[in-house]
Amino acid sequence: MSERLEQLIGASIEAHKDEPCIWWDGTWRTGADFLRLVDDCEQKLKDAGFSRGQRLVVMMKNGPMIPALSLAVWRLGGAFCPLNVAAGQRSLTETISLIEPFAVVMSDEVRANAGEALQEQWPCVTAAPDTPLTAFTGRPAVPESDELAVIFATSGTTGNPKAVPLTHANLIDNCRVVWETLECVDEGDVFLTVLPNFHSFGYTVTNLMPLMKGGRLAMVPAFLPPQPAMRAIAEAPVDVVFAVPAIFAYLLASVERGKFPAAALARTKFLCAGGDRLNPKLHEQALHLTGKDVVEGYGLTETSPVVAVNPSYEKHRPGTVGPVISGYTYKLRDREGHDIPGSPLNPKEGEGVLWVKGPSVTHGYFRAPEITAERFDGENHEWFNTGDYVRMENGYIKILDRVTDIIIVGGFNVYPQEVEKVLSEHPAVQTAIVVGVPHPTNGEIPEAYIQRRDGAELTERELIKFAKERLAHYKVPRRIEFVDEFPLSGTGKILRRVLREQAGKKGL
Repeated sequence: MSERLEQLIGASIEAHKDEPCIWWDGTWRTGADFLRLVDDCEQKLKDAGFSRGQRLVVMMKNGPMIPALSLAVWRLGGAFCPLNVAAGQRSLTETISLIEPFAVVMSDEVRANAGEALQEQWPCVTAAPDTPLTAFTGRPAVPESDELAVIFATSGTTGNPKAVPLTHANLIDNCRVVWETLECVDEGDVFLTVLPNFHSFGYTVTNLMPLMKGGRLAMVPAFLPPQPAMRAIAEAPVDVVFAVPAIFAYLLASVERGKFPAAALARTKFLCAGGDRLNPKLHEQALHLTGKDVVEGYGLTETSPVVAVNPSYEKHRPGTVGPVISGYTYKLRDREGHDIPGSPLNPKEGEGVLWVKGPSVTHGYFRAPEITAERFDGENHEWFNTGDYVRMENGYIKILDRVTDIIIVGGFNVYPQEVEKVLSEHPAVQTAIVVGVPHPTNGEIPEAYIQRRDGAELTERELIKFAKERLAHYKVPRRIEFVDEFPLSGTGKILRRVLREQAGKKGL
């Protein structure tokens, strides 16, 4: 029989059931406390009619109920499907209809704002973040394989949702290899669980992996408001923080302003960012304020999610997301999907679009063969197109840009990340985002959206002059717009697509 998550996680917790397992609302719960919650969820689901191959949609913030429901669903041979309520009614309706859930579990807050159509179409039950489920009755649908563990909804470049099914084998492989790759994590370490559970990074790396490998969770509902997360880091206390760059930026800014003790971050063992680009200034800021750097990793929902990570501070190479973790085979292709002549498998040097295959990679999108055909290649769809244009530097990956983000100016490639790095070197710039705007002569031109540092003064002319002194002329933004904040996804990632649309509407 193949390994299953509920067995591995259950055995790990059972071995330490009288020890602290989950820190929640300022209190540690033991492994035995958690397993009792799992038992209750399993019985309630069973009584409701949940059976092998069914799917349970969950729309809740973080809390012990998220891993408890996950284990209960898997014990019964089903799949767990966490969704983002902020995705919008239309997107949610389309995704839920595709998944065909047995029922939808929601918090009181979510249910109060859920549309009537959703509640009329699917059986819904309200759940608290850390107390037993209430009795309910579900509605069975066409069963899927019991090897399916989780279905994530993810948006493509058009913003249309896709459903990514991950098996027990996918997730177990990723958790196991990432744990073995990270050189400074140990059994008993406390992981901050603050990233949203509907995102593969938060769900897998800060929930499943620690529970499977003997780690402990310091859980907070979400990062905003930030005070609960700060309290967890300081009081649990937290050893390992995986987060998106926006969270690290906020924490470090709070340290700088005296609103969060530097010692709380300084005592951690490992700080790792993923899910979006890390502002190069954060490395210097983190080292200056806490004595600890923030390393980078890289992954995608379709890869369960981690593809690469800097394994330790000693082996960290700033500006890269680390080497590809073991188990993957990878290659570089051109933007049209053709193998680069002379490029071997697993190249240590080179540049191109990154394609990967391995046991962590999903076999395709849920009930969407046409979308699968667009992103996968090979006889069994084993090769996955990450959509990221990368440079390999002595085995370490440097993300140049999403293929869809690359700006082509008069036939020359402009990588937004390179321009953003230069703009961020100006002392008045907090964050810089560069997008391409259509141009009748050059095809596209760069436009920059700039967030100034608190209290700083900076004009468009000054920043363009600064850029001209440091960049080739075709890379210099032709227009700069100053903003107080950026449009963000539910995971805190800056929505470049929205900025491109805004820039396009303004014209030249």
